[in-house]
Amino acid sequence: MAATETQLMLSVGLIEKDVNGDTLWVWCYPSVSIEVRKILLSKCCLTQDSRNLHTFVFGQFCRTWYYITTVEVQEPTALKKVTHFSIVVTAKDFNPEKYAAFSRVLCRMYIKHGSPVKMMEGYIAVLTKGICQSDENGSFLIKDYDIRKAYLAGSVKDVVSQFGMETIILYTALMLKRRIVVHHPRIEALLEFTRVLPALTWHRKDWSILHPYVHLTDIELEDLKKCPGYVAGFVDPEVSNRLDLFDVYVNLPDSVITVSQSAKEAMAMGKLHKDIGHLIVQSAEDGDRTDAQVIKDISVKTKEILANLIALADECENSKITLGGLKQRHFPAATENFLFHLAAAEQLLRI
Repeated sequence: MAATETQLMLSVGLIEKDVNGDTLWVWCYPSVSIEVRKILLSKCCLTQDSRNLHTFVFGQFCRTWYYITTVEVQEPTALKKVTHFSIVVTAKDFNPEKYAAFSRVLCRMYIKHGSPVKMMEGYIAVLTKGICQSDENGSFLIKDYDIRKAYLAGSVKDVVSQFGMETIILYTALMLKRRIVVHHPRIEALLEFTRVLPALTWHRKDWSILHPYVHLTDIELEDLKKCPGYVAGFVDPEVSNRLDLFDVYVNLPDSVITVSQSAKEAMAMGKLHKDIGHLIVQSAEDGDRTDAQVIKDISVKTKEILANLIALADECENSKITLGGLKQRHFPAATENFLFHLAAAEQLLRI
């Protein structure tokens, strides 16, 4: 077990809703800043007006991932005046399945003992040994949850099934490190869809661009705007009017993708895009291919494009591409445009 793997967790916290309907942050270990605590409370379904119980949500704020598991307390338990509670784990890594499993073990401990002490012991055990074992509450082993599994957990085939050839718009936006905003009123649908998108640019293996659960508050939008390109999920339909937040807008319930006016030039499509789009659709529609194989097919094509781009750069001064150098190649206009913006995204452009 690599020591670093266990040290990715940052904290564990507890939010409770009591019989009077009050929701409070009641405990955490080792600590959570007041600013982050406010964000976590806002993400917890117990503080929201809706009656919907979201058993598991996750997101990112200030480069820290949070995972919130919420349960309803069923009588009889050691928790006398608590109707619901949420376990909040913060960590440096993206791995929803890992932290959902760990949180379920912590939930069972809390229901049984009614005290955070046992949870703290479980947290420290995972932090130091990578394992939390208990006969009655189930056990958790950190090495069962490989990061690659988390990256592959979503379904690219479902995305292509919904958007078909228009998936190329998402691919292009991701390749060019543009800002994608996704709206769906149901948080579960939002999490499921947005987590897949970084896999379209598998060569980067960069899930730090994912912000699957953002509220339209100044503090969260300020944090989001620090990222040059991102995939951001919103449940509030008002986000469609926030043209300052996106280059590509995905209306998930209606299956509509819109490119903003300001991004149209960089996102102009040509034969190259059509070819890539056909490859994506063909691979995804093949019933014999798994999601992992579809991602590999897209990745092979991406690497081919990048290899050609690097070869072009190697012929240029300081291995940096210029617009003049691209023009000498007489590529079709849309291909030249795409390669120019891709060179900028991959830091192969001489400004």
